[in-house]
Amino acid sequence: MSFFQLLRKKKELIPLVFFMTAAASGASAFAIYSLGKTDVIIDRKRNPEPWETVDPNVPRKLITINQEWKPIEELQNVRRATR
Repeated sequence: MSFFQLLRKKKELIPLVFFMTAAASGASAFAIYSLGKTDVIIDRKRNPEPWETVDPNVPRKLITINQEWKPIEELQNVRRATR
């Protein structure tokens, strides 16, 4: 019995197949979308230590609500000393 014959015989499986297909498509689309972001690194040969290229003056957070970001004095002093 083929897949489509099974769906014709058992119609209650049609919504299940639809939602599972939609969920798998959404997960795949999000995975492909995430690969294009700068936080995801696939090629470790060209950039083996990506944390060295992160700008410390730019806050990296998922969400910031009513918050001011200020640089930490100690880290700024260390950064100036290592230049």
